[in-house]
Amino acid sequence: MNHTHPVLHKIPETTALYQIYLRNYTKEGTFRSAISKLDEIKQLGCSWVYITPIHPIGKQNRKGSLGSPYAIQDYRAINPELSTLADFQAFIDAVHNAGLKLMIDVVFNHTAPDSVLAQQHPEWFMKAANGSAGRKCADWSDVIDFDYMSNASQSGLWNELIDTLDYWRTLGVDGFRCDVASLIPVDFWEQARLHINRYNDTTARDDRPTLWLAESVHPSFIIKLREMGYNAWSDPEIHRAFDLSYDYDGFEILEQVWAGQKNITAYLDHVQLQQALYPASAQKIRFLENHDQKRAAWRFKDIDMLKAWTLFYQFLPGHTFVYMGQEWGISDYPSLFEKQPVPWETKNNEFYTFFTHCFSLTQQIKTHKTAFSYTAYGDGIILLTRRGEHTQWHALCNLNAHKGYITIPGTISGKELFENKHITLSGKIMLPENCLLIEEALH
Repeated sequence: MNHTHPVLHKIPETTALYQIYLRNYTKEGTFRSAISKLDEIKQLGCSWVYITPIHPIGKQNRKGSLGSPYAIQDYRAINPELSTLADFQAFIDAVHNAGLKLMIDVVFNHTAPDSVLAQQHPEWFMKAANGSAGRKCADWSDVIDFDYMSNASQSGLWNELIDTLDYWRTLGVDGFRCDVASLIPVDFWEQARLHINRYNDTTARDDRPTLWLAESVHPSFIIKLREMGYNAWSDPEIHRAFDLSYDYDGFEILEQVWAGQKNITAYLDHVQLQQALYPASAQKIRFLENHDQKRAAWRFKDIDMLKAWTLFYQFLPGHTFVYMGQEWGISDYPSLFEKQPVPWETKNNEFYTFFTHCFSLTQQIKTHKTAFSYTAYGDGIILLTRRGEHTQWHALCNLNAHKGYITIPGTISGKELFENKHITLSGKIMLPENCLLIEEALH
């Protein structure tokens, strides 16, 4: 039986991603300079390096002086600011030699207005009212959008883009993070995955396994686009083709929590809803920051809040995502349009020690098959629980750094993993300054 739809298998929850925005990752902003830092990513415990677009940037309608790496001029070339194809190949080899895998950014919703494809195939693009190339989002003024549904596009564009993916996969790239994947037909992504992964009917496995991460979008954005008459695919729909997706359907709720508009329980209820609404193989990446979002250390200036939120997001069901410098508590947000290297000199050693310890502990917990639940004890005081066959783990997170006491019904007794000592919580207890992580044996 030849499959016309991909067969997806759930990947290990310990698959963790570290994002690099190469232009600003080091002072040099090159592949060669990034190689020297790969050991740090390996030591942290991440298994994947995800790197933002590596292609030449269009010059027409640029934002900022250097332009956005998401306004791509040529999908099959290397941005000379980052160095050469040979240096990229050396970077791929170094990633693999470090025992890591490499994911690159795929931006197939749009190109720069002066892109190679815009010049060669203007018929593949949306048309504005005046007949020129158009876009769905007026704010994205440095790009023009493909029209995937036209007869011209389906006969040429789809094959061209899938061949482009095959080119980079053959060079040694292990996975693709697909920008605003929700705005591109799921049928396209299914075709791309079938071709790239080379599903084998005999073994019921992929002959060329490739990891697919969808940058899904905020639910409000999907609704807005549909109201404008455009197609936009929901998160459950895109998981017909993708292993992982961004938690933007939940992040929209978190943003309301941080704005004081909702309680954190609204987000946690949504996390449990995700587990019911999505396909069994589907999984979310959990993050506090990325290249489109402000830094966690900027948002949570109180280090105790930062620690509590760090345990919170790493403990949730799903995959841990780390943006370059997050592990050091760096608060400066690198510009997407300018040369603005991460200020590594501002790194916080105390927070790094906590982050790496927390990450190691939560990754170990994720090696077990567990059921997730939560209990709320007050404003931002949350007990997250993962229950396994013989052990359960509890993360008590004081997300708003409250002082005082809470009452715990029943008893939680076990090893507090941060301090490596036995602890019992029962009745009236003093709130931790930030968080506790408790391993409790089940009898």
